[in-house]
Amino acid sequence: MGAQLRVYKRRIKSVTATKKITKAMEMISASRIVKAQRKVAASTPYATELTRAVTSVATGSNTKHPLTTEAESPARAAVLLLTSDRGLAGGYSSNAIKTAARLTERLRGEGKEVDTYIVGRKGVAYYGFREMKISDSWTGFTDNPSYANAKDVAAPLIEAIEKETAEGGVDELHIVFTEFVSMLTQTPVDSRLLPLSLDEAKAEAEAGTKDELLPLFDFEPSAEDVLDALLPRYVESRIYNALLQAAASEHASRRKAMKSATDNAGDLIHTYTRLANAARQADITQEISEIVGGASALADATAGSDY
Repeated sequence: MGAQLRVYKRRIKSVTATKKITKAMEMISASRIVKAQRKVAASTPYATELTRAVTSVATGSNTKHPLTTEAESPARAAVLLLTSDRGLAGGYSSNAIKTAARLTERLRGEGKEVDTYIVGRKGVAYYGFREMKISDSWTGFTDNPSYANAKDVAAPLIEAIEKETAEGGVDELHIVFTEFVSMLTQTPVDSRLLPLSLDEAKAEAEAGTKDELLPLFDFEPSAEDVLDALLPRYVESRIYNALLQAAASEHASRRKAMKSATDNAGDLIHTYTRLANAARQADITQEISEIVGGASALADATAGSDY
């Protein structure tokens, strides 16, 4: 029984150390969520105004721009997948990967070839292990992205959609990321960035501005030149916003996973403590029984020697 008690004590010590680590990670993630939320809120006005400007240019002119015009028979699509660089975040990365897999299957079902671009080591490792082709990848900034990171990611995507399909270009650009709904809810979503859906973009730009007068724009030198300048910024801002949403979701998922791990560690400590106490009581009971048995045997032996 003594050996069993030592085993329980070692397990209690080990789980206690793990609990301290998971608790610290939970607190760190909780603090980072607030910063990530602030960045999302700060980027929203810029993205909204840029969307309104792009929509006004596209709807207020007769210009047929390749970035706002649907291809007659789209044959190739690019999918940008946002995952995390680190683990211990529950199902955050795996849920995004599953959403990207469903999107890829749907696009291929429509007869389109798919080029996959990935942000985050988890997505890169997943595709690399299965020897799935990756057109380009970026790592090292998923938990704290900057606008410079968004520009780096957007550059090859914009270049691909400006090329002809025969030259390796794409007709559509989709993005898969995890939308931050609340501290408890993070939802993986897929969204088409290009070609720009004017109806959806107009509804998004007018959301929350029902009581405001929409501005009128003059295009100089031309609507086409304005589109050439605005649409790359539009893609960058949308990717940046998605990176910030994904970062906030990653921190929230990690906080939730670490809280669950901390609670489970507490339950294990309670269980092992109860088992250790039971083992200690069994040891004490056995020792008392041995003492009483020895005293009784000694008393019987002494009584037998008197005769």
